[in-house]
Amino acid sequence: MKRKIFTSILSLFVCAAVVAQATDYKVVFDLTSKDTNDHKAVIRWVSLIADSQPNAQLEVVFYGQSLDMVVKGKSSVADDVTKLAARKNIAFKVCAIALQHHNIDKAQLLPGVQTVPDGIYEIITKQKEGWGYIKAVR
Repeated sequence: MKRKIFTSILSLFVCAAVVAQATDYKVVFDLTSKDTNDHKAVIRWVSLIADSQPNAQLEVVFYGQSLDMVVKGKSSVADDVTKLAARKNIAFKVCAIALQHHNIDKAQLLPGVQTVPDGIYEIITKQKEGWGYIKAVR
């Protein structure tokens, strides 16, 4: 009897471990900072996750003061953003309201950077879909 209980419990742990490993890795980063050190940190985090978890889905959402990170001629990480945005599992999305507020045209965005109607709504939607959430500041 004890042996059956032990075997059943062990089987549950093994099943749980298999399910945990199969769980999708999805993270949305919330960036509002104009600090270039925060921009570099986000690039580093996204790059490290993408390299260690090739199937991870990653998204960085920009609003507030963070827009310089994805604007041509203003970004200190332009090459990195462009390279990462070219990957199918990594997205950089800018709030259209923030673009309007800061008088930035979509044509000024780095290649591969997308827009969403509302950055906060984008983040909330991702969380409802089960994505992890990271407020991206050091």
